[in-house]
Amino acid sequence: MTLVWGPDDPAAGDALRDRLLTDTVPGLVAAGVRVQSANVHDGAAAPAPSPAPAPEGETPHAAELSVWLDCYERRDALDAAVAELGLPAASYLVVESLYEDYGTTPHARPRWWGAGRRSPGVLTVALIHRPRGLGYHEWIRRWHGTQSPVSAELQPRTRYVRNEVVRALTDGAPELGGIVEEAWPSTGHVADPLRFFNAGTPEELEVNVGRMLASVEACLDLGRLRSSTMSEYLFDVPA
Repeated sequence: MTLVWGPDDPAAGDALRDRLLTDTVPGLVAAGVRVQSANVHDGAAAPAPSPAPAPEGETPHAAELSVWLDCYERRDALDAAVAELGLPAASYLVVESLYEDYGTTPHARPRWWGAGRRSPGVLTVALIHRPRGLGYHEWIRRWHGTQSPVSAELQPRTRYVRNEVVRALTDGAPELGGIVEEAWPSTGHVADPLRFFNAGTPEELEVNVGRMLASVEACLDLGRLRSSTMSEYLFDVPA
């Protein structure tokens, strides 16, 4: 997976999206790279506020590419294509777990749109870290065994992909424990706390937020959590 950092500006996001979809992705496919998805913080995603925005003065992650390579060391085409964007970027080797897909939750029907078309709704892409002092196996148990089912119960997700970072592939890449992609039915579901936490009343919202916060604090370093809202573009990957 490759992350690209850029300004939190819808116009800049629209321009970056156009470059990704018209130049970067076709160029990678022509070079034999199997592109899974391209996600970008553009004007269509901007109305949804980030659940965990970057602090003032820190550049947010503005785009994400997910690709399959036969050998992660042979990524010259990927590195060259990303370098042409002229923005800070870093690539990571990850283990992907598709926890929920379109059509497996009550909040969306199975995918019906074609490859390269914008997915309905909006995506949040979170960069997560294992809390200092928490052992690896306990971290995975809490993240996968507790947080995933709790958030599935409390939130209207339409797709959920856990990417555990094995290691960085780019020199100087920021340290990450994982990259989490969560899709939502609409920007309104992210903007409205009641809808974001499946709550019908303020009292129910308070209970649900409390449960979610307890689960998240047990498995994530909230001080380093960063999330960006993005438009999602899925591509068909041959078997």
